[in-house]
Amino acid sequence: MNRIFGSSASKKPKPSLQDAISSTDTRMASIEVKIKKLDGELARYKEQMSKLRNGPGKNAIQERALRTLKQKRLYESQIAQLTQQTFNMESAALATENLRNTMATVDAMKQANKELKKQYGKIDIDKIENIHYEMEDLLEQANEIQESLGRSYAVPDEIDEAELEAGMSLSVT
Repeated sequence: MNRIFGSSASKKPKPSLQDAISSTDTRMASIEVKIKKLDGELARYKEQMSKLRNGPGKNAIQERALRTLKQKRLYESQIAQLTQQTFNMESAALATENLRNTMATVDAMKQANKELKKQYGKIDIDKIENIHYEMEDLLEQANEIQESLGRSYAVPDEIDEAELEAGMSLSVT
């Protein structure tokens, strides 16, 4: 079918959510400018009506003021709608970003899980227990050696302090 009718060679990418938000904000700004202009007109009509007496001239200005007021209210309702649309789009953008973050977290957790399984696969608990028992035996041997080296020779197990002091005073003199 494309050969017969042809196809557009350059398809524009669809606007992103941020593009839509920006566009809506721009539209809101232009409407706000129109509202300010209408406010100026209403102030001018109010001033003119205050100077005129009741009659056809004042009635004509009142009708123009009412039309202007209706137009202003229409623009204000459009602003309210656009504000709600912007809020909805920003909420959707936030939810999308949160979902991306969640997916990245899940992917990172999966990768960490694979890595942990790989590392734990290299560890043999029996070898670790054997090393632990060997360390325990070596420490016991080291304690026995220290005890053996720490023995005193030719010193009775129980020495009275008085005898020790007496022996010390004899060797000093």
